[in-house]
Amino acid sequence: MAKLRLNMTMSLDGYVAGPRQSLENPLGERGMDLHGWVFATRSFRAMQGMEGGETGIDDDIAGGWNRNVGATIMGRNMFGPIRGDWGDDRWTGWWGDDPPYHTPVFVLTHHPRKPVQMQGGTIFHFVTDGIEAALTQAVEAAGGKDVSLGGGADAAQQYLRAGLIDEMQVHVVPLLLGSGARLFDSLDGGPEGYECVALVSSAAAAHYTYVRKDVA
Repeated sequence: MAKLRLNMTMSLDGYVAGPRQSLENPLGERGMDLHGWVFATRSFRAMQGMEGGETGIDDDIAGGWNRNVGATIMGRNMFGPIRGDWGDDRWTGWWGDDPPYHTPVFVLTHHPRKPVQMQGGTIFHFVTDGIEAALTQAVEAAGGKDVSLGGGADAAQQYLRAGLIDEMQVHVVPLLLGSGARLFDSLDGGPEGYECVALVSSAAAAHYTYVRKDVA
């Protein structure tokens, strides 16, 4: 059975993005610093067509991100900084002509837009009728594989409150952002019903895996 898997990097003080998101700072100020651990890995560099990179724990984790993933869900804020109507539709995401997903991607939004076909098999679909509809479409598109929930914080919180996330992989880095978007805010006490089933750590990040108890 397909699972909905959350995969996010978080600062030690709980932030998954910095403040003041903009075109120049898609993850907010200092937000890119959260992901230094993955940028250094051999797996990430290979995805960018580069040689070299570090091996070990962090590389093992990064190399498994897209394993058995057939579709992705993300919030509109993760797709881009545009608010309100889409305008002339020129914005196609932060990732250039060949985004790293290579699967159908379902973007949560209140504003309709036609699907956007990108290179490498990524197609952005824009879902206006809620998180459950997006999940239903993503599961169908995944064809029996899992669905990845890429973020951001608000999208993750909506799915956590609805009890729809089956597995969480949270990568905690020794960085203090001080402000921005926190992963576990607005949850009425925090996510319930999960247990930690794995923890591995390098000097750069601690990688926690949680599963919902009723699907463990």
